Amino acid sequence: MTLAQMRSVIDLTPYPRPEPLGEEERSAATDALLKWLLRERGMIAAFSATTQKKRALVRAYMNERPAHPVSADILDLQDRLFWTETLERGIVSPEETPERKGISLWQGDITRLAADGIVNAANRGLLGCFLPNHNCIDNVIHSAAGMQLRDDCAKLIAAQGHEEDCGECKLTRAYNLPSKYVLHTVGPMVRREVTRKERALLRSCYRACLDLAAEAGLRSIAFCCISTGVFSFPQAEAAEIATGTVMRWKMQHPESEMRIIFNTYLDSDTAIYRNILRHL
Repeated sequence: MTLAQMRSVIDLTPYPRPEPLGEEERSAATDALLKWLLRERGMIAAFSATTQKKRALVRAYMNERPAHPVSADILDLQDRLFWTETLERGIVSPEETPERKGISLWQGDITRLAADGIVNAANRGLLGCFLPNHNCIDNVIHSAAGMQLRDDCAKLIAAQGHEEDCGECKLTRAYNLPSKYVLHTVGPMVRREVTRKERALLRSCYRACLDLAAEAGLRSIAFCCISTGVFSFPQAEAAEIATGTVMRWKMQHPESEMRIIFNTYLDSDTAIYRNILRHL
């Protein structure tokens, strides 16, 4: 699917930032969202729990919820609550990440990065993780962005007519994340040993994201460690493929000034990337 085709299916104009909520408003918004989600599930909207527990339930029910339209008033509540939480987590600009030859390494929560685009390691359904409060990056990104992200992905898959192929890339707005866009790519899953095909597919993920980001005019992109989680690609080899593919792409596109950020979460991944990048 081309970028023009994606634009014909979903809105890719910048998403407006809502007004953040005060503390009492946050509690009320959490209650209202939980009440709506419970009613949608055919459950009685009566509860007594801490705000923290109720917020966890909101995330869990949103994780389980299939993609279908949400009323404007509910989206407004969600957006104001989620954007308030984004501000609370703290926003990190690409300029705050140490850079060398247009490449940065930053360890932390990718939902804090204000890069033009962040990369989501998606599954072939492209709809996010449906496991309540699961800690995979797919769940974390969808949970922080909002329900619109799953709806956009569902529209793209419906228009495409089949599940996402490994090594391809789709672009959506990032909604309540500090980034402007999310680039969704499906990495290879390693069953036993890494094969030549899986290496080629992982390279394709990075190239597809870079090509689409450049076409869309993005000036910065943050890559997560694609396929190294539950997809079991060995961390060190995945990092070598990621950095090698990025460096080749940069050499093939000398006109590009796009900053490329390798985002890590685990200390072990950070050590691997730091060791590779120091040789640049």
